[in-house]
Amino acid sequence: MKHGAIFDMDGTLVDTEKFFRDAWIETADFFGVQRKPELAAAMSGSQRAKMPEILHRFHPTVDAEKYIDMVYAKVDERRETELELKFGAREILEYFSAEKIPMAVASSSKAAVVEKNLARVNIRQFFTAIIGGDEVQNGKPAPDIFLKAAEMIRVPAEDCYIFEDSFNGLRAAAAAKGAAIFVIDCVQPIDEIRALSSGGVYENLKEALTAIRQGDI
Repeated sequence: MKHGAIFDMDGTLVDTEKFFRDAWIETADFFGVQRKPELAAAMSGSQRAKMPEILHRFHPTVDAEKYIDMVYAKVDERRETELELKFGAREILEYFSAEKIPMAVASSSKAAVVEKNLARVNIRQFFTAIIGGDEVQNGKPAPDIFLKAAEMIRVPAEDCYIFEDSFNGLRAAAAAKGAAIFVIDCVQPIDEIRALSSGGVYENLKEALTAIRQGDI
């Protein structure tokens, strides 16, 4: 068994990626542009600073900052009343806790948002470290956030399980040389992601936990 565990938040621990998916698509209506379902996948796991550039690939004429602010407002509203844990999340956190495995959250969301969301679903107590996208210079797919998380829990990144649901996040996990584990949420893994998922691809965190318990990862 590895000696550390690092989790993405949105779509991995908490079921919020669907909020972002809907908001990225539906906000197009306000600006009078065509809805682009593929926009949500392109944004998934991206650092806030990179979002205007990505958005303009799909909607070159919109006010990017206003669009992004509206998306986050929609997501924040749903978080207040609809936030839930992903299937298997509490079980895997309790397992690592019982095994004395230090854990961190490394999310592209701001650290303050991560703190609030983890508290809302009552899992903040499991984590030694919280790192937000506003605390690293280079966001996913760069490995910086996972390397920093590993440093904060005092376990080398290559000795950590790293759980992700986004393509950019999985690329970052692989670049950090951890056991990159892809947990399917809103997008199915493409061949590249399957190849980079050194820890495997799983339907949910409970399946991933079973593999860890069996020594498959």
